Amino acid sequence: MKVSRNAKRILCTGLMMASSLTVISSGGVANANHEFGFGDGPKYVFFFLGDGMANSQIQATEAYLTTVNGGSAMVATDLLKPKNRLNMSKMPVQGMQTTFDSFALMTDSASSATAFACGLKTVSGTIGMDETKTNSYKSIAQLAHENGKKVGVISSVSLDHATPAAYYASVTSRSYMNNIATQMANTGYEFFGGGGLAAPTADLSGNGDTDNNVWELLESNGYEVLNTRADILELKNDPQDKVVCINPWLQDGQAMPYAIDRPGTNLSLAEMTDVAVATLMDGKRRHKKDGFFLMVEGGKIDWACHANDAKAAIGDMLDFDNAVGVALDFYKKHPHETLIIVTGDHETGGMTIGHATTGYKAYYEKLVPQKNSFQYFDSVLWAAHEADNEDAVCSNWQASDNMESDAALRTMLIDTFGLDWATLNDYQKEKLEDAYDKSMCEANNNSTPENTLLYSGYNPITVTATHILNEKASIGWTSYSHTGVPVPVFAQGRTASQFAGFYDNTDIAKRLAKVMSLPAVPVEK
Repeated sequence: MKVSRNAKRILCTGLMMASSLTVISSGGVANANHEFGFGDGPKYVFFFLGDGMANSQIQATEAYLTTVNGGSAMVATDLLKPKNRLNMSKMPVQGMQTTFDSFALMTDSASSATAFACGLKTVSGTIGMDETKTNSYKSIAQLAHENGKKVGVISSVSLDHATPAAYYASVTSRSYMNNIATQMANTGYEFFGGGGLAAPTADLSGNGDTDNNVWELLESNGYEVLNTRADILELKNDPQDKVVCINPWLQDGQAMPYAIDRPGTNLSLAEMTDVAVATLMDGKRRHKKDGFFLMVEGGKIDWACHANDAKAAIGDMLDFDNAVGVALDFYKKHPHETLIIVTGDHETGGMTIGHATTGYKAYYEKLVPQKNSFQYFDSVLWAAHEADNEDAVCSNWQASDNMESDAALRTMLIDTFGLDWATLNDYQKEKLEDAYDKSMCEANNNSTPENTLLYSGYNPITVTATHILNEKASIGWTSYSHTGVPVPVFAQGRTASQFAGFYDNTDIAKRLAKVMSLPAVPVEK
């Protein structure tokens, strides 16, 4: 049979379109339907926010993962093996976003979270309000809830902290944590989980916060507060309508412990995410058929990087990425209806992959022996040691061998950080000696500017130990604060391609509103 030239063109075009439908990322045909302009937006939306996470934290974690899996962080074929890659970095759609706020290249978490949640720039310390601190705005989560979706908020830090707060509260200062928690109790959101509340019954700001009893308010608003592992996990079998799930042991600032310190009685971030999904999918308010929006923050990545503790940061990176894995498992069951986005709000610590003392080499095996975080070392081990030895040492803090003479502390450094005094060079020993005197006696031979540069507000002996250990591994730090570098974005699922490219952090909220068919943000309250 003779086929006309036009018929051939039509046939070829059809085959090309059919072929393209089968190769669009790992979202498959489900993604393709929307990308070509057909179908609705995602029913289930996961938004993962690694606080303090940028490219360096991701690369360091993958290098560490490669090492513990038996490979080398200096061999490309090892680094590229799928088992050594994070879930997030294997997602098919990738972008990059800028993080600055209205008047600072280095944003804080309040203004960056406001950008993600509300789609507008503001000043550091302000949540859910514009830079004038006079106008309040609705978050993506609030708009989703008003439009029929269930909402969950999870954080490894306290639930009234800056990042989770941006998804439900508006305050002129992030320090108004009782006011924030009060607004949380009034949201009607179906799930809160992770850390506790920093100011549930009083004004701790000393600057005009409210002093409501948030526990009573939660109860009157129909929330059940759970704080044992067994009770929280039981939600998977018996989901409740509105719950607040707080881990049994909170380490510092009413936050979950660092993953490296987590006891077996606690839930990981991944486990909490799994419980949240079960609750949002099968809670008692079954009339809500429009899916859910779940925000998950890995907040202690940031805290570890503030303290320049690479191993603690890597531990929480892995915990955070495991939570992303929970969402990816959910996506496999609901590929036509799910969108997953992963990003960070800013980089913290000025973490670098490489150090002046290691050149082009990497030695991530040096990090493996570290058993606990700087926080655990300070609050448990150092606190007891200092109490027992302070008087004897400080009677002669000018001595040049105080640290070297402290056999018990040298053993603690080996046991906790894998840092052996005998393997250190003279310069490293000198730095530890100065730090020891400053920690034990509040005095050393350094000037005040030197001590500020070396220790900031952290325990000198601990931050010096992590600095030396990290340098040995080939990791450097430039700051104890946030930095202004752009941060990667990863996406998978329905409408994921909308999050490719290079754009501002406020565009994430704007694009989410668009694909979720919500009012264009920012939306004033």
